[in-house]
Amino acid sequence: MRYLRLYLNFLRFSFGRALEFRFDFTLKIIMDCGYYAMHLSIYKILYQNTQSLAGWREDQALVFISSVLLIDAIQMTIFASNMWMVPVLINRGDLDVYLTRPVSTLFFVSLRDFAANSFVNLLIALGIFGYTLTQLQTPFTTLELLGYLGLVVNGLLLWFALQMIFLIPVFWTQSSKGFQDIFFSMGLAMERPDLIYRGALRVLFTFVLPFGAIASMPARWFFGPETPYLLPHVIGLTVVFWGIMLWLWNQGLKAYSSASS
Repeated sequence: MRYLRLYLNFLRFSFGRALEFRFDFTLKIIMDCGYYAMHLSIYKILYQNTQSLAGWREDQALVFISSVLLIDAIQMTIFASNMWMVPVLINRGDLDVYLTRPVSTLFFVSLRDFAANSFVNLLIALGIFGYTLTQLQTPFTTLELLGYLGLVVNGLLLWFALQMIFLIPVFWTQSSKGFQDIFFSMGLAMERPDLIYRGALRVLFTFVLPFGAIASMPARWFFGPETPYLLPHVIGLTVVFWGIMLWLWNQGLKAYSSASS
């Protein structure tokens, strides 16, 4: 309950601050809407020239890409602005403030800023996702949909763990971004069905740096083609990478040089 009350205060302060800069608030909403339109248009254009992509029809692929947009909107709303500030907090020694708080430092650093403008875009992304579900030609049960949404949440958690793993080296490198540029370049693999990758690329994007599993695995559980170990595979990846991330975070805190050192 203490963490819930704290997070509700984060929300209150974040919305109050966002509404003080209404032009910026509106501009970011417009930018994200353009981002959504671009991604949906790419798949519309692809299906003007093919009937199938990775074994998926157009209606299935649009549910997949709307799920990608939904995951992106959630992480932009909850995590992104906080994670962009992690290198700044470490390099300036400002992390000292959070280390002295009687709550988890990772919780405070990851969730203190809620992006109110992205929350509006999250509602838009939810609307797009709901609409693409209504266009799906194959019937599905409520249980299948709930399982799919659960795996979308699992994909979001995997995305968070991967991004933190690329950020945490700042504790040692003192760079301005860590390896975030590499993360965002590799992260583009999330926006493509994992079955389009072959050989070493497939191993890379589904096991080593499993960006391809973030949105593709929930879709494959929902539409197919499903593999026998799909569910333990994707959940296991999240558990493993969260374990790696937490271990690296604790090692980073041990190596951290505070502002007073």
